[in-house]
This record gives sequence, structure tokens and C-alpha cells, in this order.
Amino acid sequence: MLTLSNISKTFNPGTVNEKTAISGLSLHLDPGDFVTIIGANGAGKSTLFNAIAGSFYPDTGSITLDGQNITYMPEFKRAKSIGRLFQDPMRGSAPGMTIEENLALAAGGGGWLSHVSKAETKAFRDRLALLDMGLEDRMRQPVGLLSGGQRQALTLLMATMVPPKLLLLDEHTAALDPGTAEKVLALTESIVRDGKLTCMMITHNMSSALQLGNRTLMMDSGRIILDLKGEERNGLTVEDLLHMFKQNVGKALDNDRMLLS
Repeated sequence: MLTLSNISKTFNPGTVNEKTAISGLSLHLDPGDFVTIIGANGAGKSTLFNAIAGSFYPDTGSITLDGQNITYMPEFKRAKSIGRLFQDPMRGSAPGMTIEENLALAAGGGGWLSHVSKAETKAFRDRLALLDMGLEDRMRQPVGLLSGGQRQALTLLMATMVPPKLLLLDEHTAALDPGTAEKVLALTESIVRDGKLTCMMITHNMSSALQLGNRTLMMDSGRIILDLKGEERNGLTVEDLLHMFKQNVGKALDNDRMLLS
């Protein structure tokens, strides 16, 4: 489904700011895989997503999605097949447009009320009701007036309105309060499961990384150091992860954000 073969990326090569962000990374995802990704700041997690989404081209290696080589495909073309949510709830929707208009755009329509049929409005309302946030009764309200959690839930709905070949979730609950984050994670799990979507989710919460999905990756220094799935993943604890990290890297994980989550 998704195959990355020996991709590498170095920023500012030949300068004092040279930084190798990804180093000879290879990865294969099967259709329907839900992969959680953890690692300290600078481990290369978001850089990996940027490479897949086309924010930059890798220096070496290749990226194949659903049998098509997308290594040098422009980002805007990949966006037709790849859905992505960011940590910032303000990204991914148009704040000056209404909820209904945003959903119409995500569904491939013109985004204006005059172009939305009664059947489409009902379908949008039914989808919004699944969020359990009362948004189905606020269809004409500008998205900019929503709370961060409401907006992130709406963005998740928009990103999956037309099911993408691949869904990238870049710490999409990190900016939310704990209660709202838990609600958005439950919604995420439901949408990915029911839609049989192939999904990659970056999280700083190691417990969530083990509880959600069917596979967990841990990254360090631009490399995948752990790839856990099946029986090997079942029953693992956060303490087990920390021990495995130390065994593979040769030092203890030193990241307060991850350790305290």
C-alpha cells in the first residue's frame, strides 16, 4: 500500500546548520494498517510525514503509494490521495466559511450554500451528529467561532469525507485539553476502523501509541528503531517501551513531554 525505500533527507548540506533528518529509512504499510509513531523531538517523525505528503523531495530513495511512484509528485497532487491533520486546530479548514460550506468543499463541491442540495445538507448533518458536539445544529455558523476541539473534529471529518488512500495525523490532539483529546481520539479510532482506512498517527503519548491501531513505530535520529506489531506488541507497557528504547539506542529516553503524558 505504502512503501518507503531507503529514503534520506539532509537539510542545509555543507553548512554549519547541516542536519540529517531522515537516514536510510525503509517502511511498508499494508492496506488498513493503523500505525502509531512515537519518538522524542527531532526524531524525524514530522519530517517523515512531510516526505510522504510531498512538502519536500527526499535526497535518496523512493516512495510508492498504492502502486504509484509519488517520490517526485508535487504536494498538491498527492493531497488528492493523502489526508492530513496537524497539531494546530486552526489548520485544515476555512475560518470565514460556515461548517456547511467547509464540508461541501471537502466533499468536492463548490462550497457555497446555493450549490448544496437538501440531500447533501442532510448527509452533512448526519455525519456531524456522529461527532456528538452539537455541530449538526450549527451548520450556518462560521468555523472560526468553533472551539479548538470542535474544529479539529470537523477537520478530521473533512479529511475523511472522501476516503483518502492514506491518512496522516500529526499529533492532532496535542493542543487539546485532556477530555477533548480523548473524545477526538475515540472519534479517530471509529472513523479509521469503520472506513478501513490506512492511517499513520504521530503521538507523544506512549500509552495511546500502544492502545490504538495495530502497529507502533519508535523513531530516533531519523531512523525507525522499533517496529512493534502482532504478538510482540500485545501486552506491552510503557515501561517495556522505555526499556526497549534504551536497549536499541544505548541510552535512556530523556523527554519530559513523553514521559509525563
